[in-house]
Amino acid sequence: MRWSGYPYTQAPPRDFLSVCTVRCQKFLISRVGEDWIFLILLGLLMALVSWVVDFAIAICLQAQKWMYGGLESNVFLQYLAWVTYPVVLITFSAGFTQILAPQAVGSGIPEMKTILRGVVLKEYLTFKTFVAKVIGLTCALGSGMPLGKEGPFVHIASLCAALLSKFMSLFGGIYENESRNIEMLAAACAVGVGCCFAAPIGGVLFSIEVTSTFFAVRNYWRGFFAATFSAFIFRVLAVWNRDEETITALFKTSFRLDFPFDLQELPAFAVIGIASGFGGALFVYLNRLIVQFIRKQKTINKFLMKKRLLYPALVTLLVSTLTFPPGFGQFMAGKLTQKESLVTLLDNRTWAKQGIAEGFDYIGNSQAWNHPQVNVFVTLVLFIVMKFWMSALATTIPVPCGAFMPVFVIGAAFGRLVGESMAAWFPDGIHSDGTIYPIVPGGYAVVGAAALSGAVTHTVSTAVIVFELTGQISHILPVMIAVILANAVAQSLQPSLYDSIIRIKKLPYLPELGWGHHEKYNIRVEDIMIRDVTYITLNCCYRDLHDVLLAGHLKTLALLESSESMILLGSIERAQLQALLSLQLGRPRRLEYLRDRATAEKKRLSMVSHPGSEDGSQRVNQEVRFQISTEESSFSPTPTPSMKPLKPALKRPSVLDRPTEIPIPTSPQDHSGSSLKNLFCVNPETEDLEDDFDVDDDMTIREIAEWEENQLDEHVNFDNCKIDPAPFQLVERTSLHKTHTIFSLLGLDHAYVTSIGRLIGVVSLKELRKAIEGSVAVKGVKVRPPLSSFRDSGTSGTSSSNSENEATELHKLWDRHKSMSLPREHLASDSDEKSQ
Repeated sequence: MRWSGYPYTQAPPRDFLSVCTVRCQKFLISRVGEDWIFLILLGLLMALVSWVVDFAIAICLQAQKWMYGGLESNVFLQYLAWVTYPVVLITFSAGFTQILAPQAVGSGIPEMKTILRGVVLKEYLTFKTFVAKVIGLTCALGSGMPLGKEGPFVHIASLCAALLSKFMSLFGGIYENESRNIEMLAAACAVGVGCCFAAPIGGVLFSIEVTSTFFAVRNYWRGFFAATFSAFIFRVLAVWNRDEETITALFKTSFRLDFPFDLQELPAFAVIGIASGFGGALFVYLNRLIVQFIRKQKTINKFLMKKRLLYPALVTLLVSTLTFPPGFGQFMAGKLTQKESLVTLLDNRTWAKQGIAEGFDYIGNSQAWNHPQVNVFVTLVLFIVMKFWMSALATTIPVPCGAFMPVFVIGAAFGRLVGESMAAWFPDGIHSDGTIYPIVPGGYAVVGAAALSGAVTHTVSTAVIVFELTGQISHILPVMIAVILANAVAQSLQPSLYDSIIRIKKLPYLPELGWGHHEKYNIRVEDIMIRDVTYITLNCCYRDLHDVLLAGHLKTLALLESSESMILLGSIERAQLQALLSLQLGRPRRLEYLRDRATAEKKRLSMVSHPGSEDGSQRVNQEVRFQISTEESSFSPTPTPSMKPLKPALKRPSVLDRPTEIPIPTSPQDHSGSSLKNLFCVNPETEDLEDDFDVDDDMTIREIAEWEENQLDEHVNFDNCKIDPAPFQLVERTSLHKTHTIFSLLGLDHAYVTSIGRLIGVVSLKELRKAIEGSVAVKGVKVRPPLSSFRDSGTSGTSSSNSENEATELHKLWDRHKSMSLPREHLASDSDEKSQ
């Protein structure tokens, strides 16, 4: 029986349930799209990836040791197994990465630094790159080469964030916003370091230092939340796999807490910091020198470009041969992995007593540092020197790899060397108030690790990473002193490793202003700007547009009112101008021209056959003459209302500057109504006309060329073009320091230089980089005048005359725009300008 009449019987419950279901669905979708859900998923995913990669690396290293240990009877077979295994893994990593995604090669931090600045790098945040990065990194680290995972994990975390953003955009459109994606990438960089070392606080600070010039504080909680959750899950997985009994530090130390160091040891810690600063600068220089040497040798470069897998195989063969334990590796603890070496270096027990190795009972992995013919000091020195150039060489291999962990281990070895030396010089320890406190070399290793890694990366947050890695904060004062001194020395000598790679790869990034260079603060924008600016005007024709696009490859072009006034109205992207030109010269436009010509010919024949209707048709044509023009009917079928702020300002001059409009011939009664529809309707009904006058494109090549020449002479219609009405502008007196700050803060690629609204120049990253690096005297860049530092801008007469002139110019400009604002007064304003 059909329901009717009674209001509450059966149907309302169904409606109520459907409404509740829809509301619950909307609520869940809105909640899923929130930041904290995204950050939890990002932290969880990165923790799983980090744990799986570490697990696979441990299996690979264990397999190498198993192969080496099973062939003890034959040294030659041991050597083959020791060398072949890493060569195969590195070669596979290089080949797999090169085939699937070459963007996965290297650290990833330099590219992320560039991306966070607003530069788009193609194919860098894709799923293919993610797969290539994870598999390539696992094989590279599983080979036992002196490579790190910290930099690649920053890239991997950014990949996860980008892929998650695409997925989350299904639930909320906020993740399609470019600014929101940049914020999530900044948080992902912190997650990458946090899950790599189980150091959330140091990870956030480190990611800010190496990727951001200016950091938005609103992203602070995102970074800490995601990094903490990721580090927690990463250590929980270790407990679940029974690698650890509970959640502890990754490299737990047991230094004494009551008296960790004496004040008399602070000079030794300072020496570690200063020496680490020089060592970090040398490492960066050596790394860049190797890359430049290979690139400059054209014969070697061409050969390696053809045989891409040969270079990584040769480097791996060399490093593996030198670390072979029965060979030279016995003098530098060659059989230990990076993790085992770091654990032994951070040991709080003293290895050598007065330089004699027998004073220490070597247990476990520490036996690798004990050699019957050589004492500990020689072993440590050989380890530092050999690992130093090996790491600099290995990081140039085209595989996913970082340099933080090798440098960290080298710094720990250097600190251990200083600590062992102090223990040898003071065998009874430091005497204080009658109490003897022996030297703790492990503390010196902690200080050295933080100092050298901080010097290479130009960061201070390595101190916090060290505290979280070791689980102890007892050496906070020596660590901070050493890290600050190391940064002070390294920053005055070389750029950071990541900035060096940016220069090598020629990525579009702005270098930092060096401290202590006071002459750079006297440089102004007028001294470095390009004065010959490429621009287009409102009354330009398509031929001018065509010539401008062929002349250069600028991404955006300045739009001026006219070549005489040079008033900057806005900027237009190159893609918009290309679209305008293709629309003007495209086949649809040509078919429209043929259709109009066929229509005019048909109407002419009809008027010849019916001469009596000629007067009526002319009368109707005069009525609709002001409504339809050839340009608007072909370029813009429907006059759409303006939705952009700049459009009203552009429409008046462009309409007034147009040539005489040519009316479309129409019949007396048939198409006058369609004219009104074309003018007022959003979707004009022109199907009848198209059906009646369907023409074929039968123009010859010569006719097409002549037609295109005629089309290029028409004036450009900017009505349907997206124009930026407020491009960033500077004044000519802006200092270089302020310009650098603005470019870094806003992520600008270029800025126009204006004077009272007139365009006088442009400054791009290229000019700014040249000025900062000191090479201002370059072709196309105006050199600062010799006495520019002593410009007199303080005299009252000069300043008053300048202000009066500027005020006069402003009044003229205001009166001109006032007169141009009314269409009726346009001719009068032109005559006034001519009289002036």
